[in-house]
Amino acid sequence: GGNSSKRDSKTFNIDRLFEAVASRDVGKLDGLHQYLHQNMMKLSDTLCECETHNSDGKNALMKALLHLKDGKNNTVELLIDISEKMGDIKKFVNSAYTNSYYKGQTALHIAIERRSLLYVKLLVSKGAIVHAKACGTFFQPHDGPNFYFGELPLSLAACTNQPDVVDFLMENEYERADAKLQDSQGNTVLHALVVVADDKNNTDKNNTEFITNMYDRILKTTARLHPKLKLEDIENNKGLTPLKMAAKTGKIGKKGPSEQFIFSHILKREFEESHTKHLSRKFTEWVYGPVNSSLYDLAAVDSYEENSVLEILIYGSDIPNRHEMLETEPLSRLLESKWKTFASRMFFFNFLVYLLYLIIFTFVAYNKQDGKPPFLLEQTSMGYLYVSGQLVTALANCYFFFIGIIDMKRKRPKLQTLLIDGYYEILFFLQAVLFLVSAGLYLSGQQEYLGFLVLCLALSWVNLLYFCRGHIHMGIYSIMIQKMILSDILRFLFVYAVFLFGFSAVEPEENCVKPTFRDISYTTLELFKFTIGMGDIEFTEHYQYKEVFYILLIGYIILTYILLLNMLIALMNRTVEKAAMESTCIWKLQRAITILDMEKRLSTCLRKKIRCGVEINLSTTLGADLRRCFRVEEVNWNKWNINLGKINEDPGCWDRVQQPASYTLPNRPNRGRSWRALIMAGSQRRWQTDQSTEMNPLNTTPV
Repeated sequence: GGNSSKRDSKTFNIDRLFEAVASRDVGKLDGLHQYLHQNMMKLSDTLCECETHNSDGKNALMKALLHLKDGKNNTVELLIDISEKMGDIKKFVNSAYTNSYYKGQTALHIAIERRSLLYVKLLVSKGAIVHAKACGTFFQPHDGPNFYFGELPLSLAACTNQPDVVDFLMENEYERADAKLQDSQGNTVLHALVVVADDKNNTDKNNTEFITNMYDRILKTTARLHPKLKLEDIENNKGLTPLKMAAKTGKIGKKGPSEQFIFSHILKREFEESHTKHLSRKFTEWVYGPVNSSLYDLAAVDSYEENSVLEILIYGSDIPNRHEMLETEPLSRLLESKWKTFASRMFFFNFLVYLLYLIIFTFVAYNKQDGKPPFLLEQTSMGYLYVSGQLVTALANCYFFFIGIIDMKRKRPKLQTLLIDGYYEILFFLQAVLFLVSAGLYLSGQQEYLGFLVLCLALSWVNLLYFCRGHIHMGIYSIMIQKMILSDILRFLFVYAVFLFGFSAVEPEENCVKPTFRDISYTTLELFKFTIGMGDIEFTEHYQYKEVFYILLIGYIILTYILLLNMLIALMNRTVEKAAMESTCIWKLQRAITILDMEKRLSTCLRKKIRCGVEINLSTTLGADLRRCFRVEEVNWNKWNINLGKINEDPGCWDRVQQPASYTLPNRPNRGRSWRALIMAGSQRRWQTDQSTEMNPLNTTPV
């Protein structure tokens, strides 16, 4: 018996255990319990004590769970039974990988990844920690193969579409998974769902549908278990809630039949059940045929708050699809409301002020004095007027300079985003720099100030095009100009400069003693004239090798005047056609940038006064729920048949579960009234009723 035990002890090492559990043969584990007992060992420390050492932290239980067949591996139960008898069950089931690649991964993570509810229940019942974090390199976002799921078992189950496992982890009788726990990046399970949402593929291939269903499921379960916990308000290490993260990462997807995209879903989420209605961000006020009125929660959305969704999208120059995301309700109507409320008038006022600045600047520039600067003040009315114009121009450009620094610090513009965001902020800043340089040279008595002043004046008039974005047609025209300058013309100028200077440098020597013909700048200017059809061949009469020159000249004309210019025209035609498809969206984005810029420059009290939306008390079973909401009225004929059986007698009042004693449903509206009249009348009646009875959408039955 002793010899047999020795033989067994020599053969029961980690390799033998791994081989046995990988084959799912419980017979190969016969005698394991006796061997551990005789050698005073436990399964939790076999990796350290056995002859063959494995340093990555993997144990036999993890190996067994990695080799399930039809969801089963009988060696799992045997190993757990042996460990339980040895008294190290908690340590055994909670062993984790120690290497940097899979660090923190436990048997529970593996069981969830293998989609085995059976073993998830078994492990949790034996003391598996439901908050273990798998934080290895493989489980972090990086270039190369990886799967970030939020590190926690609950996040893994949610991100792999296992609602039964999610329900068990959150509601089991042993240890419940806490949905508000955060991983090493500060992300909760909701953040993790947003990260893994893949809505860039076609609708039938992405995972957005199950992601949105899982998102709602976790919200509802958390609200039931922890009524006072606001799970969506938790921010990660970057200060982003799940909604803000969806905006920051551009998770909107492509439109399709399901229309289930994580960003728009969170923004428009509406629950009809009374016990979960407080989780909604959208509340339907009334429906009348194809017309419906909805209230949208503005929390974390309106730019009145710091780091809002609007601010993230508008200033996030590296966010893909952000101009499409701004078309999502209520963002589109919210921006339109801001434009009509205050931005349009402020924009027009800024235009008038800037136009006045241009007139004054032009007057100052064209009435400059001759001689060496700085000039003495003339004690005349014209002299005082001239100095006043200089001061106004200087103050305006100082303003442009400091505002430019603030804007660039806030927006952090990138070269590749200038086509979308526009470059006028940079041009205004450059205009201010040119003026300040000119002013410095003027005060120091340098005559060169005049060159910078002329450049500043010319750029100031060009920047007047900035105000084209106040009108859609002029704004689109301005965008096309931007696109052609920053794409087609820049590429043309680069190639043209190579040809121009290259051919200028290889011109043959001439016999004439005139120094101008030996100057490369003069030759370059003459070749440029040939490009625009104004060249004079007579300037070559004194060259020695005319034949060589003619060959070079013909080649230059073919490459530039014929090839490059016609290619530029063709490219610009293509740019115009392409820009026509997306210019409206880009114009709206640029106008949105202008709206937020103007709003940021207002005082706090003014911003509060012109704030969009209304304060509404959405009473719930938990008590008062005061929210800032924005009303959007829409017409959707596609849902006419859906709402046909639910048409309200009066668009201003829903069918309510409990009608107040002082209010009764009115009779059918008069037949002769128009749709608009019916809607407006209904809205007015509902408003009066809500004011008197303090009714709210949460106390109503949705239509």
